[in-house]
Amino acid sequence: MGDRTDEETIITAIRKTLTATAVVGAVLAGTAACGTVEQLTAGQQLDAAFEKLGKEKSLSVELDLDTDERSLKALDASSDPEPGDELPDEVAELLSGVKISFTVQSKKPLDVSEEKDYVGMAFKVSAADGDLVEYRIIGDDLYIRTDAEALSETMGFPLPSPDDLPPEADGLKKALSGEWVTLDGKEMEDATAGLGDGEDEPSAEPSLDARTQKKLVKALRSTIAREVEFRTSDGDDGAEHVTATAPFRTLLTELVEEIEPLADKFPPGMELPTADDLKDAPNTKVTADFALNDGELTEVHVDLAKLAENAKVKKLGLKVRFEDGGTVTAPSGATELDVEDLLGGFAGAMMGAEDF
Repeated sequence: MGDRTDEETIITAIRKTLTATAVVGAVLAGTAACGTVEQLTAGQQLDAAFEKLGKEKSLSVELDLDTDERSLKALDASSDPEPGDELPDEVAELLSGVKISFTVQSKKPLDVSEEKDYVGMAFKVSAADGDLVEYRIIGDDLYIRTDAEALSETMGFPLPSPDDLPPEADGLKKALSGEWVTLDGKEMEDATAGLGDGEDEPSAEPSLDARTQKKLVKALRSTIAREVEFRTSDGDDGAEHVTATAPFRTLLTELVEEIEPLADKFPPGMELPTADDLKDAPNTKVTADFALNDGELTEVHVDLAKLAENAKVKKLGLKVRFEDGGTVTAPSGATELDVEDLLGGFAGAMMGAEDF
């Protein structure tokens, strides 16, 4: 396929990723709001906290891999990589400091929102030294900013220098220089229409509608009520903590079995693991710690070190932080790119990259 198809794939992937993220957030909120274990005070507190999140129209979530370079290297070594395929030190250093944040803004409360209701989305990947890549979608407009040099080092192959691009690729030069650029989504769709070389038009993608969400919530609630043990405690940080503990493989297996009948309704990218995928997963008990401030969920921490079954993996966890997302706004000073010029610029960039 040509560069246009590659560009279309990139834009489509961005939209699907952000949409799936928003859907997952809505489902999580709905799951707890339905009263997972109403017989327990801890469960009721967690229900109420998630219900508050679900009633918000804008939410920001930050995922932080809580680990260090030594643990990542030990985890990689336990998988017996082929000689030469070991995790490089610079990649371990990068991953140990990676944070992923996303924001969704909807016209409706998140627990009842569908794809058509989202008016703003943002996604950002950051490392210890700064932001690697950031996307924002507002209506039909897509905004992008990247640290091309850092991405090049992370991916292990060189990207073309802005100085190596042809004069007509001015917009792409700015993109590679770390400046904000913007594209018209509808214009992109028009420019890439008919590139399937006579192939059939793709069928409409399934979406997680409100009815399916309710069925999913009911299935998740049933499994969680059977398998998850809840406790409350006061933390040193002044927040109230609710911990949820469950055997990892048992919980995942039963969750998959419960929601398998609904899998055909899931958006692309939300495919379920198979029984073969899960059979070798450790059944160690895993605990998620939920921090509540005045009844509002602010952070979740999941300790994953035990799942590694490797004594050398000392620190491996996932932190998820929640806060009001506010309004997703367009970045100032973004350079508007003509789609045809951009696609032509990518063609020139790829030819230039072959010379490296």
